[in-house]
Amino acid sequence: MKQLKHNILYVDDEETNLRVFASVYRTNYNIFTTTSAEEGLEILDKEKIDLIITDQRMPKMSGVQFLQEVQSRMPGVSPGRMIISGYSKTEEIEQAFKDHSLCMFVSKPYEVHDLKYKMERLISKCSSEDASGE
Repeated sequence: MKQLKHNILYVDDEETNLRVFASVYRTNYNIFTTTSAEEGLEILDKEKIDLIITDQRMPKMSGVQFLQEVQSRMPGVSPGRMIISGYSKTEEIEQAFKDHSLCMFVSKPYEVHDLKYKMERLISKCSSEDASGE
């Protein structure tokens, strides 16, 4: 039986980052990308997403603000949540770990195989939590 691909949403205001990510990971995952947090929320309304990845520094809505909005719109739903950013951890990101279900922070630039391993860990963790009802 063929295993279904997991769905990943990546929100980043830099289109180059989105294109590279999609080209690297599209054989292993169904990739949804957007340059705007608002469009990311629209995708979440339409698609079952297993992992949300967002940049932190974006216009209009930061990655943490995006995750806060996701949490308020989807209480009890637990896709994995990751921030990938070239900026150091800030108090806002630390708060996101506590209050907005942020699971992981990854610094840019990232190593492709390392990021795939981290994504798999988060997807597996969230899938097992959903199955156990946590």
